[in-house]
Amino acid sequence: MAYTREDILQLVKDLNVQFIRLQFADVLGVSKNVAIPVQQLEKALDGELMFDGSSIEGFVRIEESDMYLRPDTNTFTVFPWQTHNGVAEARLICDIYNPDGTPFSGCPRNTLRRVIKEASDMGYTMNAGPEAEFFLFQKDEQGRATTITNDRGSYFDLMPVDMGESARRDMVLTLQKMGFEVEASHHEVAPGQHEIAFKYADALMTADNIATFKLVVRTIAMQHNLHATFMPKPIFGIAGSGMHTHQSLFQNGKNAFYDANDPSELSEIARYYIGGMLKHVKGYCAITNPLINSYKRLVPGYEAPVYIAWSEHNRSPLIRIPARRGIGTRIEIRNPDPSCNPYLTLAVTMAAGLDGIKNKITPPAPVDLNIYDMTAQERADHGIDTLPMDLGEAIHELSQNDLIKSTLGDHIYGRFLEAKTIEWNRYRMQVHQWELDNYLTIF
Repeated sequence: MAYTREDILQLVKDLNVQFIRLQFADVLGVSKNVAIPVQQLEKALDGELMFDGSSIEGFVRIEESDMYLRPDTNTFTVFPWQTHNGVAEARLICDIYNPDGTPFSGCPRNTLRRVIKEASDMGYTMNAGPEAEFFLFQKDEQGRATTITNDRGSYFDLMPVDMGESARRDMVLTLQKMGFEVEASHHEVAPGQHEIAFKYADALMTADNIATFKLVVRTIAMQHNLHATFMPKPIFGIAGSGMHTHQSLFQNGKNAFYDANDPSELSEIARYYIGGMLKHVKGYCAITNPLINSYKRLVPGYEAPVYIAWSEHNRSPLIRIPARRGIGTRIEIRNPDPSCNPYLTLAVTMAAGLDGIKNKITPPAPVDLNIYDMTAQERADHGIDTLPMDLGEAIHELSQNDLIKSTLGDHIYGRFLEAKTIEWNRYRMQVHQWELDNYLTIF
């Protein structure tokens, strides 16, 4: 909903809001916030609130620490839950600005805004809709998270098999109170795994909604004495959590991906967009799948994409075209997982698609066979490549992709690469329990 400055000031009075949380995301996609008393709201709305950016991951050095928060009035919402003493709180999502009034290049939200403007300059607006999966786990006696699932349910199961249904229902009700149009919620494939699908929106609102969604899921899970995690693969041997992302472009109010005269009803623009995404996917995989753990999900056998291909019919390739046509024509990119930074993920995938349109990158022929059942030779015959196998390979591919690097900008690219290289080096130098179990008594 669009709010003016005056709307927010009046709502705060009417709803007796006492605290405002100014929310933003760091380079790694972790949501941060600073709480201010309502008496400071006008100052915040005027963009006059300063914070120490040197303490935020990937922002600035200590000698460049002063940053300004500029709230986006359209993101105002009151949290449906109350604090322990009954005080109402509201939230505003902010863009980060430099002291000289210029947008901060290390702000992920500003990065997405730049790509949205690029699309606008080409005559397009972009809609996106995520399918973020998550696990609900029990806590131990000390309140610490375990990997013990709270049910033995599977896809679309109901109570009493789905013991998370009560928590999931409260999540849906809370999201609806915060303005979400929830389209469906259900138990996913793995025990303890869930999905709540909400309606698509423009790219910026979708990224904001993903950040809000994760906050709501975690908060309501805590109220049910459960731990919610968006970790991609918390348990070996069962399905991991993905965040399939649907995308479409609109031009002059019409879906630019739809062409009634094409045999598949897909426009040339849609095919170029797919071509760009397939060309650059290795380069942006470190953004869409940013954790070492992400690549434990991207393996054959668990419905997660591994192979770089697209299809109009089956779910094994990287990109799928859902059956709906007309205004609902869209592509579904299946490799992102919910640990990603939603602002950067939409920025790099959208930039890749736009590059396909600019340079008329024709994708290979769609693959309508089950790629998982193909031999290595059959995949080679179809020209099907694979995604990076681990974070180290993904980091290397990112470093070689000029489009994705320029989309991120020097600041975010440098900070992200530095953080992920440290993470990868720490992991690969560790001696893990698997190695001890398999090697210690044999060699």
